[in-house]
Amino acid sequence: MELKTVKVDKPAELNVIIGQSHFIKTVEDLYEVLISAMPGIKFGIAFCESSGKCLVRAEGNDEGLKKLAADNALKIGAGHSFIIILKDAFPINVLKAVQRVPEVCNIFCATANPVELVIAETEQGRGILGVIDGEKPRGIEGPEEISWRKDFLRKIGYKR
Repeated sequence: MELKTVKVDKPAELNVIIGQSHFIKTVEDLYEVLISAMPGIKFGIAFCESSGKCLVRAEGNDEGLKKLAADNALKIGAGHSFIIILKDAFPINVLKAVQRVPEVCNIFCATANPVELVIAETEQGRGILGVIDGEKPRGIEGPEEISWRKDFLRKIGYKR
């Protein structure tokens, strides 16, 4: 077995959800869930089929995001993994809907941070062992940072 990391390529302003599923209809079901979860959402989805033709299956309502998702999925190359690239939406807006899709088994991350996946590769294929989501902590927040966090959440409309 060989361990490696794979960096997700995406612009900083885009969000990503990475997970594992178990069936070829994943891309269509995720498309339906996302398109109905939030008006104005833009996204691309790609799913790594792990039997049969073993293709990357892609859908989306934005061709650029669809291509970005497909390119990342091919680079990740882990069986039954999927990647969703979001624009004009945050994962919090759609995550519960994604998790309710019957074939979704696991969510590894949902973030706008830089992401690296820890991949195990064997003769059979690849699997995602985990993710590195962003950077390590630099300290513990103090009163100034607490105030900033609370103000920020209210400014973007997530708290009153």
